[in-house]
Amino acid sequence: MVAGLPMRVAVISDIHANYHALESVLADAETARVDTVWCLGDTVGYGPCPNECCDAVAARADQCLVGNHDLVVLGELAVSDFNDDAAAAAKWTDSVLSEGARTFLSGLKPLAKAEGVDLFHASARDPVWEYVLTEDAARATLEVTDAPVVLVGHSHVALALTLDADAVAGGLAPAGTEVELRGRWLLNPGSVGQPRDGDPRAAWLLLDLDRMFAEFHRVAYPVERTQTEMRERGLPRALAARLERGE
Repeated sequence: MVAGLPMRVAVISDIHANYHALESVLADAETARVDTVWCLGDTVGYGPCPNECCDAVAARADQCLVGNHDLVVLGELAVSDFNDDAAAAAKWTDSVLSEGARTFLSGLKPLAKAEGVDLFHASARDPVWEYVLTEDAARATLEVTDAPVVLVGHSHVALALTLDADAVAGGLAPAGTEVELRGRWLLNPGSVGQPRDGDPRAAWLLLDLDRMFAEFHRVAYPVERTQTEMRERGLPRALAARLERGE
């Protein structure tokens, strides 16, 4: 076991106020007997249940980062940085966010360290905005960090990448992907609340720091309930529609 760390960690990211997806992931993680939860940010934005999601993450996660959607809702980034649908969702979220949820998000940073693990919402070069979806971005994040395991979110795409000599190896990490964490690895757990890799199921990553092993999980959840709640709250219909397609 890595000294000072829990043995089994559920790594989650990009919940985006989708409480039904979060509930399903936390239940699945409980079945897997995880010791704790780490969240890589974007707890709110897009979805219909920001307060419920903040409360659940605050209660369950030992590590939590802030993401760009969280920062826009807090007024620390400009809403004009978003496209129209994301901006509309951010403005609605700001109008309903509880003081408790706002206080929780305000205390978070976009990066953190644990022993042997670096955590970023987006990337090491830009912890708030950069998408790690190219070889250049992956290489840069691995080169400017030195931890054996680097965790990133933000892209909503589950990934397992490593440096093999001078080349970036690995790629998409669909459900059931298993990785022995020999050498250095960059892992993205995928998105809980708005996956964009063609699989609409909620995503999470099991990180076993005793065995140095990672396993990518997907969990079905009642997508239609989240969609109904989004429509009832007047959130953009395109944001609701994309959930069933995982895009």
